[in-house]
Amino acid sequence: MAPPDLVEVVLEDPRWEELGLAPLAERAARAGLAAAGLAPQGYEIALLACGDARIATLNARFRGKPVATNVLSWPAHDLAPDAPGATPHPPPDPDGEFPEGLGDIAIAYDTVAAEAATAGIPMADHAFHLVLHGVLHLLGYDHQTASDAALMEGIETRTLVSLGVPDPYSRPDAVPTATDGQEP
Repeated sequence: MAPPDLVEVVLEDPRWEELGLAPLAERAARAGLAAAGLAPQGYEIALLACGDARIATLNARFRGKPVATNVLSWPAHDLAPDAPGATPHPPPDPDGEFPEGLGDIAIAYDTVAAEAATAGIPMADHAFHLVLHGVLHLLGYDHQTASDAALMEGIETRTLVSLGVPDPYSRPDAVPTATDGQEP
């Protein structure tokens, strides 16, 4: 019997289906939790697979920036570390009766496709990276300071490379994830 899904995908833009976003997101989320030392059982993440118009609306509403971005995240818990560069606090343990929600992520097809094309990388690799990036935000990781960014990017790099996805930060034309919108 297969384990229950960690990621519930709300498919608003059908172009994501062609990419196989649901299994890609499931794999990325499981990798993100494993990298943070967490077993995925008992946790839940919601992922809105949308286009640029929808994510621009969300970005305007929640961050006051009426432009499209690649990924947004809304953590369910404040897991921020006590000091810059420190490991975030762990999320609450699942109680077993209901999944413990870690938060919500939105990802925009148009922006992700354009960034991947500009960087000359497969869109699936870029989307995988951005879902992983969003999951790490849900787990309290951030890139607001240099030490926080080094910690987060190190986890991303090790995780991606271990799964056969090239290090997105080693390319001179790297697509930055700093354009993402994390709801504070």
